[in-house]
Amino acid sequence: MSLQAYQQAATRAESPRDLEYRLFAQVTRALMDAAQLDRSEFGKRMDALDWNKRMWTALAGECQRSDNALPAPLRASIVSLSIWVGKHTSLVIRGQEEFEPLIEINRLIMQGLAGGAQAAA
Repeated sequence: MSLQAYQQAATRAESPRDLEYRLFAQVTRALMDAAQLDRSEFGKRMDALDWNKRMWTALAGECQRSDNALPAPLRASIVSLSIWVGKHTSLVIRGQEEFEPLIEINRLIMQGLAGGAQAAA
């Protein structure tokens, strides 16, 4: 079986919650790796920050859709977090803040996703 076929089969077997968890894990790992780089590695640090910001922007966009089934307060919280992520990311880029709060927020979301999956099982 080719790698591509395996990846497609694995993707079909994952629930949306599992996919979200996996995405958060990948982005968070990229942030953790970028945080360890020297500040002179600007491009690599920016790549991780940009990926995280794009993920949060996409989540906020999904939460603003009228057909989103999440409860309104949860959607509003996700949109608020997305706004905060954007602002904090700008501060990290300017060297005024660190990566850790972004990493911690992602970890908290991952815990929620993992806890929800366990409750559903």
